Amino acid sequence: MSDDRHDGDSEARRLFRDAVGPVRRLCHDRIEPRKPKPAPRPRQRLRDEQRVIRDMLSDPVDPAELETGEELLFSRPGLQHTLLKRLRRGQLAVQAQLDLHGRTVDEARTALAGFLYDACARGLRVVRVVHGKGRGSPGRRPVLKGRVNHWLRQRDEVLAFCSAPPGDGGTGAVYVLLRRRGARP
Repeated sequence: MSDDRHDGDSEARRLFRDAVGPVRRLCHDRIEPRKPKPAPRPRQRLRDEQRVIRDMLSDPVDPAELETGEELLFSRPGLQHTLLKRLRRGQLAVQAQLDLHGRTVDEARTALAGFLYDACARGLRVVRVVHGKGRGSPGRRPVLKGRVNHWLRQRDEVLAFCSAPPGDGGTGAVYVLLRRRGARP
């Protein structure tokens, strides 16, 4: 019986070798692990950061442009008149607010850019920016009001803005209507 089993083993070995083909001995039994994929590049965040830097380095404002009168009002071409009217009347719910009182011009510019970025990322449509009336400034003239007017006009995500009604900050604050997330300029 042992001979039959031995013959069966050799026959099985021959069939195995025929099926597998020629083989070679490995020097080691481990394979090298794949190199990890590089971390994804946060392209949108990089674009946003570059935009903030560009806004911070924007052209100086002409002092003549800073004289805007009492009420601020701006809208992009094509904006529905009824939507602007509702914004001016305070009929659209304000979803977030930024108060710039007590900030320097550079601090205010950085804070405004970050606030708008965050508001857009959260899908907000209407926000309020309080720039103040300048009562605590030298000469009792607004310092940030004209700057905010200039900066908001530069931002593609801003569709419109206007001074708030008297009960909500009046000429010391603006309502800002932001572009819907994913909408093209």
